[in-house]
Amino acid sequence: MKITIQGKVQAKQRPRFNGKFTYTPAQTKNYENWVKLSFINQYPNFKPLENELTVSIKAYFEIPKSVSKKKHEQMLNGNIRPTIKPDLDNIAKSVLDALNKLAYLDDKQIVFLKVEKFYAESPRVELMVEEISYDEGRIL
Repeated sequence: MKITIQGKVQAKQRPRFNGKFTYTPAQTKNYENWVKLSFINQYPNFKPLENELTVSIKAYFEIPKSVSKKKHEQMLNGNIRPTIKPDLDNIAKSVLDALNKLAYLDDKQIVFLKVEKFYAESPRVELMVEEISYDEGRIL
């Protein structure tokens, strides 16, 4: 299954503590809710996957307005890749946590994860989620 989450890529922020209890920052909650809504719109009435999974995440960042045309083309072609925040692990955490109980029962089912950053005209995150099938000892 392929899922596209339009908009600026957001990382999972650290939990905050206000002296009495721990809470999730509003920006993180809002992004996770956006991921959930995007999934539900693309896959209404979806039954969560139950088997082992492989997931590929591609995070696309908007090209800065200030770059030259030459650099712009290199960014679009993947010759220059983003080395900016957020970190890959935090991008994965925000998206994968949001899809718990929607796309799959729990993100612990993911046994293989590939995360990449690219530049694009429009920012977004694209996920490919696949169940792993075993046939005579081989992964299909």
